[in-house]
Amino acid sequence: MGDPAQSEGSEQKQIMGWLGDHPKRSLLRIGAALLGIAVAGSALAVIWPKPDPVGAEVPSAKNPSSLAPLPDAQVMVLVVGLDADSLNASLNQAAPLGAANADSLMLVDVNSKQPIQILQLPTELAVHLPGVDTMQPLAKAWQLGGVALTSDVVGELIGLPQDKPDRYFIVSRDGFRKLVEGLGDIEVTLNQNYKYEDKSQSYSVNLQAGLQTLNGSQAEQLARHRPNANHNRQRRARQRLLLEGIHQQLGEINAVTAIPQLLNVLSNEVTTDLSTSEMLSLLSAAISEPSPPVISELPLAPRAGQQMLRELKTDLSLPIWPPQS
Repeated sequence: MGDPAQSEGSEQKQIMGWLGDHPKRSLLRIGAALLGIAVAGSALAVIWPKPDPVGAEVPSAKNPSSLAPLPDAQVMVLVVGLDADSLNASLNQAAPLGAANADSLMLVDVNSKQPIQILQLPTELAVHLPGVDTMQPLAKAWQLGGVALTSDVVGELIGLPQDKPDRYFIVSRDGFRKLVEGLGDIEVTLNQNYKYEDKSQSYSVNLQAGLQTLNGSQAEQLARHRPNANHNRQRRARQRLLLEGIHQQLGEINAVTAIPQLLNVLSNEVTTDLSTSEMLSLLSAAISEPSPPVISELPLAPRAGQQMLRELKTDLSLPIWPPQS
């Protein structure tokens, strides 16, 4: 048998090696992270207090807000739309072919006392990422570090508190199609015809100008349409039409029966740290607010020539978003 003292010393060296060159600093960071988790947990308990089974309102189609208690405080959710048909797809349905990308990024800020605030984040925005010498598009944060790195980069970019965003919601393209169809299709008004085919992606668009009722596949066509690699801003404008149509349709369906069914259908097409009751609470807040969502973009500096990456305007002060009341 080996010497117990030597064995104990070896274990200590392994632990110190795992903690890196600055073990004390690493321990402090771990402690701070655990404390942050505890604080965040207590804060979210304030946002979503435990329901009162005696005083709970009976769900009623005449009162959609009875679907679930509204959140008592502001809740910010990072939404990531992937360019793959399923969450577990090994390849995307985009060009160039490869691992799934964050094809759409936005922050959704829900406060039961005001209209929903949505910030569309430019996936082509130039950012610094850890371990990479050159500037990279914001979407690259997803491939390098998933939702954790994306949340950190977005939070630092716009000046969010360290505990924001509160939650995340990741959806595949098939999940987006099922969302639209589960709502009973959505209405949008298009100011032009859209006809386009991309054989490299086996993808085409064929939509007519005027008031249109879009099913899931047609909504995907509008959300994806980008005939030129530099037309990201125009695509976000079309995505705003879809966001407004989704909000409008939420107020027109029988939320009490349709939304629980919809969440069940989407369960395999999304990944999120929102519980079912929390999602019901946020959707209840969206339904009970008659005003359309306030959708904004980050202010970008003018494009220099045909540059692919964009930069923020230089005269911005933090926090950039959400609007301060």
